[in-house]
Amino acid sequence: MAPSVPTVKLPAGTPLPVIGLGTWKSSPGQVGQAVKDAIDLGYRHFDCAFIYQNEDEIGAAFAEKIKEGVVKREDLFVTSKIWNTFHSNQKVHEAIDKTLAALRFEYLDLLLIHWPFGYKEGGDLFPKDANDKMAHTDVDYVETWKALEEVHKAGKAKNIGLSNFNVEQVQRVVENSTVAPACHQIEVHVYLQNKKLIDFSKSKGMVVVAYSPLGSNDRPKGPGFGDFPAPLEDAVVKKIAAKHKKQPGHVLLKFLLQQDLVVIPKSVSKERLKANLEVFDFTLDNEDLNELQKLDKHGEYRACTMGQDNSHIYYPFDRKYDNSS
Repeated sequence: MAPSVPTVKLPAGTPLPVIGLGTWKSSPGQVGQAVKDAIDLGYRHFDCAFIYQNEDEIGAAFAEKIKEGVVKREDLFVTSKIWNTFHSNQKVHEAIDKTLAALRFEYLDLLLIHWPFGYKEGGDLFPKDANDKMAHTDVDYVETWKALEEVHKAGKAKNIGLSNFNVEQVQRVVENSTVAPACHQIEVHVYLQNKKLIDFSKSKGMVVVAYSPLGSNDRPKGPGFGDFPAPLEDAVVKKIAAKHKKQPGHVLLKFLLQQDLVVIPKSVSKERLKANLEVFDFTLDNEDLNELQKLDKHGEYRACTMGQDNSHIYYPFDRKYDNSS
């Protein structure tokens, strides 16, 4: 029997499973099977995005499992995100319609602004200017937020939220909103613990969802980064895993779950998908938590920098991340 994943409630009362399947960097041809396997294993929370360019295949997988009677649409919690080339009001509405068509749904459970900065609209998804630099726009993310509010009021997104914003940007959205953000999705793992941003987001009533919760081997290196092993290979993590007779990945996920975060690890392996759910039969003690807290690299290890955009006024991170990141 598939395990039952605990849920937390978003401000409007929508239950959100605390473990979901991330689909970033899940290749076409693999992601559909991963989604079907995940549903069979008990996953009900799926994190998608237009820019991942795999929502058609994910939608087909959902449709197959619904047709089989394994799940109903209302059993699923599905997130998607507005990409940077769709930040103006008209483009937000175009983007949500594209995503809903791809996923074969009438509504999303959660729609996020993927990044606070915008790109030139109407062309490439990563547009470049004549100097081979990113072609940005100055569309205000507050304008984008107002469009998300319209999408919410139209019934196309039950909840709306943010992704990759910093404290000041979150505050500005909250101050200018008529529908408060329900969720903030950010990179969080043992090497990037993001405590200030997590605490601030929670203080504004948001549930925080951690992407790349295992850290990422596929991460930028060079200026602005320390040279560290992947979190799964960290000696402290491995020691704690052995103590509890668990795998290092279990420790990394449990560390975040015990902070009341939601996690969305990505995998296309059925074995790994199953293993990622096996985190509810042990608890990290205070000694474990203290050791893990000391592993924070305070920005020296970040899986996703969007460093090519660090000149934009709305770039949310430390501008030390260079344009090659």
